[in-house]
Amino acid sequence: MDRIDRIIHDRRFTEALQKLRIYEKGRIFCGHDLKHFLDVARIAWIYILEHHLNYKKDVVYAMGLLHDIGRICQYEENIPHHEAGACMASAILKDAGYDEAETALVKDAILHHRKEENEDPASLNAILYMADKKSRACYMCDAIDLCHWPDSIKNKSVTD
Repeated sequence: MDRIDRIIHDRRFTEALQKLRIYEKGRIFCGHDLKHFLDVARIAWIYILEHHLNYKKDVVYAMGLLHDIGRICQYEENIPHHEAGACMASAILKDAGYDEAETALVKDAILHHRKEENEDPASLNAILYMADKKSRACYMCDAIDLCHWPDSIKNKSVTD
């Protein structure tokens, strides 16, 4: 997965991670760090394997790694993170060697990863939404009662 290594070592990606670390220092809610990004990628990949779907592993990992990278723009400029993330992902994906079709898939998933009602449950949009939510251990969170997430999407057990 050479292209994933290129994303991980991309200057824009590493700078965004550093900024997120600073912006979210002391945050009591779920954070947006490399662990979260990798958790999302891995959950999405497991789902794809279990459902025998036809996606490239490094496309799925790129989606997971980049889905919340736009949070820095949300903190700095109040731009919705899914919109900013799709823009940021374009250049990073291009430099990592992804073609236009792969880039379009990843960007579309990032743009729609906040929508619960994705039409096709086998789409990367729906898979990213699901993996993003399942990556959170709400059932062990000290801030669960303060969380703004509706109860309907909080993970109340390991198997949710």
